[in-house]
Amino acid sequence: MVSRKPVPSPGRRSPDRLSPRFELEAVLASVVGVRARIPEDATTAATLGTERSGSGVCIHERGLVLTVSYLICEAEEIWLRTADGRVVPGHVLACDFESGLGLIQAHGELGCAPSEFGSAARLRVGARVWLAAAGGREAALSGVLVARREFAGYWEYWLEEALFVAPAHPHWGGAGLFDEDGHLVGMGLLFVETGEAARPDRMTMAVPVDLLPPILDDLVYRGRRRTPPVPWLGLHVAETANGLVIAAVLPGSPAERAGLEVGDRIFEVAGVPVAELGDFLRQVRALGPAGTAVPLRILRDDARLTVEAISADRNDFLRRPDLH
Repeated sequence: MVSRKPVPSPGRRSPDRLSPRFELEAVLASVVGVRARIPEDATTAATLGTERSGSGVCIHERGLVLTVSYLICEAEEIWLRTADGRVVPGHVLACDFESGLGLIQAHGELGCAPSEFGSAARLRVGARVWLAAAGGREAALSGVLVARREFAGYWEYWLEEALFVAPAHPHWGGAGLFDEDGHLVGMGLLFVETGEAARPDRMTMAVPVDLLPPILDDLVYRGRRRTPPVPWLGLHVAETANGLVIAAVLPGSPAERAGLEVGDRIFEVAGVPVAELGDFLRQVRALGPAGTAVPLRILRDDARLTVEAISADRNDFLRRPDLH
């Protein structure tokens, strides 16, 4: 799911060299290490592994930790490492696959003040920011917001506007993105490369924290948002020179039940031509919530076929937290 290409270490390039306006140590103390253990028979075990690690940020004095969903999805054990080196157990409260964010409830004191939310919407391209993973100063990297634009992921993930920060952080998963006042504005999700192969631009893509407040109470008290889930087909779709090609069909998914196959080229959704991944995902979601029929026109070998997949809720195919 996530590129593991090597990225230069941040080394000593830490925010204190740039004299931040915020109290550095207090902000870094709110960033914790996250380690998750996932059962071998979990749906995501084959693609994301059974041992996952990354970071999270404490956002409430009662030990609520914000992270990214792929780190903790289907986890049966969660361990948090605090800034002072203590290990505290926790449990998954929620994984919101629409935003890519996840919540953990710590079972003990984290010993830090919670991070305050800023506004990603007010953050301008060119603004100085800081990405902080667990590990204190040595895991904090100063950078610049270089772009804010749509992001479409091959695993049926779509954000209308994501944040792109350079240079890339080598430990992006769940790293906190902070503005010049030390307020949390995003969560590191992916390492991305753009540009020419010989001189690629390497960046961290972050999820804007603005997506959380409207759904926070739902996630804490219900484990999921109240709004109808978006349609999910169970495909991995790749953009190629020949258009959109199915790279994987997940076992038991709506796509498999509809007879879609690896190598099929998708060129229409409900009569609308699609050439890019963002087009495909927007058109599928425009048809309605999970459960909606999704008519696809595909090219298989030299034959043009019409296939109708009955979409589903991604959550129904995954293990859920037990404590709601």
